[in-house]
Amino acid sequence: MNMTPTESRTGFAQEVDAVTLARARRGDGAAHAAIYRIFSRPCYTLAMRVVGSSATAEDIVQDVFLKMMDAIRHYRGDAPFGAWLKRMTVNAAIDQLRSQRHLDKDDPERLFANVSDAAGLLASDAHDVMALLQRLPPRARLILVLHELEGYTHKELAELFGQTESYSKSILSRSLKRLQEWLTPNTVVEMQPWPSRS
Repeated sequence: MNMTPTESRTGFAQEVDAVTLARARRGDGAAHAAIYRIFSRPCYTLAMRVVGSSATAEDIVQDVFLKMMDAIRHYRGDAPFGAWLKRMTVNAAIDQLRSQRHLDKDDPERLFANVSDAAGLLASDAHDVMALLQRLPPRARLILVLHELEGYTHKELAELFGQTESYSKSILSRSLKRLQEWLTPNTVVEMQPWPSRS
């Protein structure tokens, strides 16, 4: 996607100028604050999508930026700064879910075994994306968010979780099917495969 100079970038695609990065590497607090102003909202949004709790998402953002202050010295510039910070945010969210013991189930069958059907779904939840995402098991929600909303490939997910590409494809497929069932509880819908990003 080519952007004209008048178009502004959003989310993790925002750029940080070289001077600010150099100052941040030297530990300049004003540079750290400038980076925080640019990236705190995208970090929070990603964390919130993954963990579903505002307080936990805020904690993740705080942890990411505290770690960033030290880790920025080692940022080599091989990838855009936003992509580097996004990876830190994803890792912090995964660590948070692991600390809560939400990511210890590797078997896709067991992962969805305790997920309720649409019977407990309130009518107001049917159009509340966050409420629907929160009904998914944490690992399934994480895979869905990272693949569908953040653009991770199945290869990247396999590396991130130490699993095969088939594993993330299976979890994603089941997650999408479950969401579809919740949105149309009394309708039989033939699922169309999502375009693959792998």
